[in-house]
Amino acid sequence: MKILKKIAVLALIVLVILQFFGPERNEGDITDLEPFIQETNMPSSVAATLKVACYDCHSSNTRYPWYSNIEPISYWMAEHIEHGKDELNFSEWSSYTAKRKDHKLEEIIEEIEEGHMPLPSYLWTHSDAELSETQIKEIDAWVKEARAFLALQIEKGQ
Repeated sequence: MKILKKIAVLALIVLVILQFFGPERNEGDITDLEPFIQETNMPSSVAATLKVACYDCHSSNTRYPWYSNIEPISYWMAEHIEHGKDELNFSEWSSYTAKRKDHKLEEIIEEIEEGHMPLPSYLWTHSDAELSETQIKEIDAWVKEARAFLALQIEKGQ
């Protein structure tokens, strides 16, 4: 029993020390999303949906909840954000080639329709990010329109 107490005290000390350290925050300038919004001719309803459901993990503009200041939760969140940005980063949209943009738009709707995005673990604490059928249809229509525009660019060799 004494060993369990020592382990518990040691674990508590480690957790307290961890509170003084943490990963770098993902807090960029919101204006870096403008190229993505403008180039894809995004309707305001879709922009509002993506802001709530996607940008926290797929841009340089994360809205951090209060519990993100608790270690080791912040490391878990930072890993999710880093992985999300590796897959698709709306803040870096202008650096993507037209073919890559087209592929990313295709993946957006695939991931949403298959129920992979937003992540279920994200929805636990962000119930407002759960997408309705109407929102999915709006995103689908927007993606189709944006991909049609990109297809013209690809065809022209831009």
